[in-house]
Amino acid sequence: MTRSRVGAGRALAGAAVAAAVAVMTLTGCSFRIEEASCGGGEYPVLAVNSSGSDCVPDDEEPAQGWARYPEGKVPEKVGDQWDTYWSTHTLDENGKIIDLPEGG
Repeated sequence: MTRSRVGAGRALAGAAVAAAVAVMTLTGCSFRIEEASCGGGEYPVLAVNSSGSDCVPDDEEPAQGWARYPEGKVPEKVGDQWDTYWSTHTLDENGKIIDLPEGG
């Protein structure tokens, strides 16, 4: 008897997932998986006068040639507003925001 309960539970769960997928498909809703810019215990940094980003442990300062993003302009998710912005901008050696040099 336990066996049939487990099978019925799995069938019910499978039906619920199928129904949710059908509703999202019919309504145009889609899942968007957002990837964090850095993992827990890290913060994002960008390359100075160049393209590129990296993550640094919270208890460390950025290495030479890298800088923290300006306050309020830190990308949090891949593809978010600031991640997109920094694909065409960077910081110069004085911390001024500049257009990304040709060739990155």
